Amino acid sequence: MTDHAFQRCIHPQCGTTVELTSTTFQCPKCGGLLDVAYDWNRLPVPTSLKHFESKWTDRTNPLNFSGVWRFRELLPFAPDSKIMTIGEGQTLTRLSDTVGAYVGMRPGRLYLQYEGMNPSGSFKDNGMTAAFTHAGLVGARRAACASTGNTSASLAIYCAGTNLMRGVVFIGSGKISYGKLSQALEHAALTLQIAGDFDDALRRVQEVSRQLGIYLVNSVNPFRLEGQKTIMYRALEALGWEVPDWIVVPGGNLGNSSAFGKAFMELADLGLIARPPRIAVINATGADTFYQLYEKHGVRWNGGAPDGKKVGAYLKMLDDSGAKADTLASAIEINRPVNLPKALRALERCGGVVREVTDQEMLDAKAKIGAGGLGCEPASAATVAGLMKLVKEGIIGPDERVVGVLTAHLLKDPTATVAYHTSDPKTFEDVLGKRGVKRVAFANRAVQVPNDLEEILKAIELYA
Repeated sequence: MTDHAFQRCIHPQCGTTVELTSTTFQCPKCGGLLDVAYDWNRLPVPTSLKHFESKWTDRTNPLNFSGVWRFRELLPFAPDSKIMTIGEGQTLTRLSDTVGAYVGMRPGRLYLQYEGMNPSGSFKDNGMTAAFTHAGLVGARRAACASTGNTSASLAIYCAGTNLMRGVVFIGSGKISYGKLSQALEHAALTLQIAGDFDDALRRVQEVSRQLGIYLVNSVNPFRLEGQKTIMYRALEALGWEVPDWIVVPGGNLGNSSAFGKAFMELADLGLIARPPRIAVINATGADTFYQLYEKHGVRWNGGAPDGKKVGAYLKMLDDSGAKADTLASAIEINRPVNLPKALRALERCGGVVREVTDQEMLDAKAKIGAGGLGCEPASAATVAGLMKLVKEGIIGPDERVVGVLTAHLLKDPTATVAYHTSDPKTFEDVLGKRGVKRVAFANRAVQVPNDLEEILKAIELYA
């Protein structure tokens, strides 16, 4: 076991440290969230990020092939022999002038970080490989999560791919797409569907994990966020190690925004970058707790002392009113983001904003992303819809360089895509209309033609 890595309470007024092997993932003194922390003075820290380019010459080494573990000097909590990888992190950072023009940016300024190429089809694999590595260190034999879909798919594929643990998945009633549910089932995870939403499922899985000693892999687990830091390392790598002006990311449980903030804080503290980028977190309107607290109620990290009374009062209002998160973007359909304090910290250190976008805005943005050559699920498109809003507001300038994170693959939720482009009014109404979506500005409908060669040729000439 390493002696230079440990867990530490995120609140500087507390700062309690916990053994690396602890799996409670909660500060024993104040109840706060924990970070994975390092004694960097005892570690061989690279003097330049260009150091990591040398890993590409050793692609037959599974750790250097992994887009997570080739950066292992920046998440050094496990010896190489204990790392569990299934080849995650082979992702794209693609310049997208088509989408850039749609949101009002000038050519050469918008890059889309596409995480849909991971083994399970979402960014979750970046964190799951790190969580499973820690689980292996502590001898876990079962792993559990609550999920809106992508976490369960990732947990299931790592259980199956490493063949070391049994996966247990908690999902809410009617709150998971078939594309994601099929992955949990196909990869042999025990899937429990409870009456309730994600927030209910998360409470239950935490209770069950404590009682049965099952390893919890939701993003309250700080090792998940260690893996997710590497999404930003790969983005920097693709940009020649130049820091962009902005990172734009969807906000669900706020694990990515928290992980990205930690990544840039550490890089700055280690002298590997001169400054962090700003971070914009985009909520769905039907699941906008972070937006409400940050932009409307003025809740800030405040040096580690956020206004707990404001947060508590808002969450009590949700409980008293029976409010449930409700958005077509199921991956971010979360009202009680467990990483709220870490996200507040990230925005304070990096400088950031929070916005909300409607299902309509996300679906339109998703169609434009697809027309630009990358297919993503609805929640991913919050990035582009939110970026458009920030450009219109003048918060992000058209000449600034932006990396927008697309968190998951198109086929995670094909139902929404087909409904958007369909010519069948019933399908549209059943899937989208009842959620308030009224238009399909960029629909690409199938053209109905008779089984006749001449008519087919005419249609091609007319439409292509």
